[in-house]
Parts: sequence; C-alpha cells; structure tokens
Amino acid sequence: MEPYAIVNRDRFPLVVVTFTGAKATPTNFQYYLDELRANYDREQPLALVFDAALAKVPGIAYQKKQGEWMRDHQGFIEMYCQGIAYVIPSTVIRNVLKLIFKIQRDPVPNQVFSNREEGTAWAQAQLDADRHQVG
Repeated sequence: MEPYAIVNRDRFPLVVVTFTGAKATPTNFQYYLDELRANYDREQPLALVFDAALAKVPGIAYQKKQGEWMRDHQGFIEMYCQGIAYVIPSTVIRNVLKLIFKIQRDPVPNQVFSNREEGTAWAQAQLDADRHQVG
C-alpha cells in the first residue's frame, strides 16, 4: 500500500503529517485517519503541521470522510491540539480545505502557510504559548 500521508511524531508534541502525493484509496485513507487518531493516544498537548505541498485533490467522498472524522473526534482535538499549521502552496488544495471546513469547522487555532518552515515555527509557537499559560 502506498501511504496517503506519513505521520512523524519524532518531535512530539510537534507532529508533522506529510501528504505523499499518492491517490487516496479506501485502505490508505483509513490508515491516515487511524494515524491521526493515534496522535491523541498520549492524551498530551500537541500541535500539528499538515504539509500538503505534494497533496493531490482527494475525491469528494474522502473530503466528506475527513470532515466527519474531525466532527467525530472534535473532543480530543479541542482538548489536546494547541494549533494546526497547514502548509498548502496550491490554491486548489486550499479550496479543498475550505470545503472540508464547511463540512466541519476546525475546532482549534489554525493558519495556512506557503512553506513548511513558517508553518512549523507557528505550530511550535502555539505549543510554547500553551506551556507558558500552564506554567
């Protein structure tokens, strides 16, 4: 199976999700959603960077499935996710994100960036701000 996205937790609580450019299939898309859910297994604050620089436009069924996943897991997302940086250089993919948010709004602070460095810095700042509020 060619992965739809690769989830890297090496720098947890900063998690980077890199879309591979592979076409979504029922198997690889479900694996991707399962990996997103696994980010919350530690029940600790985290921030996400979704790098969609190589992403292909997913079919409408997958867009709906993503929106439904966000709705179904909104409690976990709101409780633990400090922010989501979307790295989306493509206008087409940015419009897909807007469509997904019409299905289900993003329940946490988020921002769209054209490059990974800016997105990663913003996500790290969300984590740092949360630590200062807790401490």
